[in-house]
Amino acid sequence: MNNMPKPILYYIYDPMCSWCWGYRPTWLLLQKKLESVVQVNTMVGGLAEDSNVPMPEKTQHFLQQTWHKISEELGTQFNFDFWSKCQPKRSTYPSCRAAIFARQYQKEQAMCLAIQEAYYLHAQNPSEVGTLIKLATSIGLDGDLFAQQINSDKLKQQLVNEIAKVRAMPIQGFPSLVLAVDGELIPIRLDYKNWQTSYDMILTMIHHKS
Repeated sequence: MNNMPKPILYYIYDPMCSWCWGYRPTWLLLQKKLESVVQVNTMVGGLAEDSNVPMPEKTQHFLQQTWHKISEELGTQFNFDFWSKCQPKRSTYPSCRAAIFARQYQKEQAMCLAIQEAYYLHAQNPSEVGTLIKLATSIGLDGDLFAQQINSDKLKQQLVNEIAKVRAMPIQGFPSLVLAVDGELIPIRLDYKNWQTSYDMILTMIHHKS
């Protein structure tokens, strides 16, 4: 039994998804509890395509309401100065590519956290490549190489391929958890406040299949 490969738990997110930021503390606890049980694979979902167009006011208003809702429900911290200091754009693909780039160097989680903290706590805009270059450098990546590759055809194609895989999975949005066991993809219930909910379901599914 010990030689059997571990089941894979896919965590599907977008670095600029505010609910993913809200889920972060619970996700960290869940990952820790599952260390010996599953292999965790992260995938980016790509919420919004590349765009230099300013975000419509209606969308800005909706997102600010979402931030307030998450803050009220989960106690998550947000810096609302972002909306007055930055020119918001509905574009998360650059930050998704940044995560894929960082993954090659085992720094995807560090990149994701840097993007989230810049966006939600420090009122910086990760839709801007200049912001992402600074963040990549801050976590120890090669800033020049990152700047060369962030908009490269190769990285763009990697993101397109990943989004296609994500869309074929049984998910409802971001963040999502999907368990791959015995060739089957099983959606796992995600509880923003309690890691135990997903943990119990994952264990049940693994034991049911074994």
